[in-house]
Amino acid sequence: MIVDSLSIAAEDFAARTGWEAKPQGLCKGDVCVPLPGGTPSDGLLSVDVLAERLRMPLVHDEAHGLWALGPESGGRALTTAVVPDITLPDRNGNPFSLSSLRGQKVLLVAWASW
Repeated sequence: MIVDSLSIAAEDFAARTGWEAKPQGLCKGDVCVPLPGGTPSDGLLSVDVLAERLRMPLVHDEAHGLWALGPESGGRALTTAVVPDITLPDRNGNPFSLSSLRGQKVLLVAWASW
């Protein structure tokens, strides 16, 4: 996400990253991260605080006056355990939907030749 200021409206941040400002902090799915001082009453969030709390890389392009905020990373917790419905061919070429296994534990193994 590219911003031109270290302040961002909470609604804009939510629309661009999925992290919503709530009374308990920033929340995405079932994960909430407390904010120092709580959620600001003016609706503006500090980008440098967000970067630190959410483990998002933040870099500054001084020549253009822009900041780039990268995706969250580094944590051991998933933001959600919900997998989108995926339909792929099985080994016989028939379509198989992941949703047919709903309620069961599933281990997905992905492999790519490159």
